Amino acid sequence: MGLLDRIRGDGGPRVAFIGIDGVPYSLLSDHAGEFENIAALADEGAGGAFDSIVPPESSACWPALTTGVNPGETGVYGFQDRETGSYDTYVPMGRDVQAERIWNRIEEDGREATVMNVPVTFPPERGTQRMVSGFLSPGIEEAAYPEEIREYLEGVNYRLDVNAKLGHNDDRSEFVADAHETVERRHEAFMNYIEQDDWDLFFGVYMTTDRVNHFLFEDYERDGPYREEFLEFYRTIDEYIGEIRRALPEDVTLVVASDHGFTTLDYEVNCNAWLRQEGWLSLQDDPSELADIADDARAYSLSPGRFYLNLEGREPRGGVSEDEYDSLRRELAADIEAMEGPDGEAVVDRVVTSEDGFRGDHTEIAPDLVAIPNHGFDLKAGFSRKTELFSDSPRNGMHSFDNACLFIDDPDARIEDADLYDVAPTLLSLMDMEYDRSRFDGTTLVS
Repeated sequence: MGLLDRIRGDGGPRVAFIGIDGVPYSLLSDHAGEFENIAALADEGAGGAFDSIVPPESSACWPALTTGVNPGETGVYGFQDRETGSYDTYVPMGRDVQAERIWNRIEEDGREATVMNVPVTFPPERGTQRMVSGFLSPGIEEAAYPEEIREYLEGVNYRLDVNAKLGHNDDRSEFVADAHETVERRHEAFMNYIEQDDWDLFFGVYMTTDRVNHFLFEDYERDGPYREEFLEFYRTIDEYIGEIRRALPEDVTLVVASDHGFTTLDYEVNCNAWLRQEGWLSLQDDPSELADIADDARAYSLSPGRFYLNLEGREPRGGVSEDEYDSLRRELAADIEAMEGPDGEAVVDRVVTSEDGFRGDHTEIAPDLVAIPNHGFDLKAGFSRKTELFSDSPRNGMHSFDNACLFIDDPDARIEDADLYDVAPTLLSLMDMEYDRSRFDGTTLVS
C-alpha cells in the first residue's frame, strides 16, 4: 500500500508504538520541564501511570503487551520457564508465545507492520513486512528479516542491545557511553523506516532504558554520582520521542509505553535459600539447577518471585499430594508474606495465587504463587547451597509492578485504572480494527 493510496483515504488510521522498556511514569512527570516532548504528548493527548502484570518481568511483559492477554494464554511467565511434567527449564523465545500478536492481527486484515527490537520475538517472523527481533536474539544476521533490512542495519552499525557487563564496573562511564551509542543507532534505524511511510503499524522498542535503569536508578533517586548522566540519557530519549512525533503523518497516532515500572534496589533476595531455611526445600549434593531438588522438597522458586509446590503427578518427583495442596499453599503464602528483611521490614507487598493471576490454555506451567515484593527487594532464585538470604548486586535498580507509563497522542484517550493488557486492544481501536473484545484481558482506552 503506497502513499498515494493513503492520500486517497483507502488506508485507514495508523499507529506508531514506541516502547521505552522499564521507564516509570514518575520519572517523566517529575521532570516535565526537562522532558518537554513527552510532556507535550501528555498535555495534548493523554498520559499517566498504569500497572504492569504478574510477574513484572520483561520476558513475560512484552508477550502480554503485544497480545493483550495474560501469561496463562501467552505461555510465557518469565525469563526462565519449566517444561510441562519435568524439572527441565528453558528460555522462552518468540515461537513460545502462544497467543496472537497485534501485528499478526493487522496482517490478517491485509495491512503491513514494521516491528523492531521487541523482546521475545526471535526468530523474526517471515510473514511480517519487516522484523528485527530484540532481546535474546543472537545477532543481527539471524535477527533481521528480510535480507535488505539486515544489510541496512549492518551498514549503520545497529546494535541489538547494550553491553550490560560494562555496568558491573565501579566506573560506569564506559557503560553510559555504550548506552548512548546503542540507543543512537536504534533511533537512526527507527527514523529510517518511519520515514519510509509504507507501514500501517510501526512497533519499535528502546530497551536500553531498562539497562540504564538497572545500573543507575539509585544514582537518580538518591543523588548518586551518575545522577546527571542518568538524566542526560533521558533527555536524549525525550529528544528522540519528539523527533519521531514530528516525523509522523497526520493519519498516525503515536503511543509510547513501558512494560513495567522501576525503583531502587537495596537487596537481592535468595528465595530458594529462604525456602531451605524455612524447611520447604532441600537439595541434592552439589546442586546447580531445578532438577537438583531433593525428593522430599515441598516447594521451590523461580525468578522473579514465582513459587511452586512440588506437586505429586505434576512434578516428576512430587512429594505434595493433591489432598495437601490447598492447605500447604495457604501455609506457604503466609510464610512468604511474613518474610522480613535485614532490618525487620516486610519483603513482600502481597502474594498472588495462580487462579487470580493466570487463566487460559497454558496454565500447566504457571507458578502456584507469585510474590510481589516491596520496593527495594528483588526476588531471585538460584539453585545452590548458598545460605545468604540478602545480598548486594552490581545493579542498583529493579522492576516494579506499579508506575509503568503510558502516553497516547489522542485527547479522547483515558489512562485511569489502566494496565498492560489494555495496550493491544487500544492499538487495534486506534486503527479502526474490528476484534472480539472477549478475547482480550484488557479493554480499549479510546472511545
